[in-house]
Amino acid sequence: MKSNPATGAGSTHESPPAAHETEAQRRKRRALFLRELAEARELRARVQPRRTKERRMREALRMRTFRI
Repeated sequence: MKSNPATGAGSTHESPPAAHETEAQRRKRRALFLRELAEARELRARVQPRRTKERRMREALRMRTFRI
């Protein structure tokens, strides 16, 4: 048995970016990552609407508390 089963043919980990990666490729990868991150946040808000609503209500109460 291997000490690290995640390495090898079936690994799900991506290799680190190559040193010769162009700036355009890096920006493209970053844009993809940011799109996926935004999508994940939207999905989380849809899946947990009660928590989102509670958070908004607490924030509104907090803002009301400090308003003069």
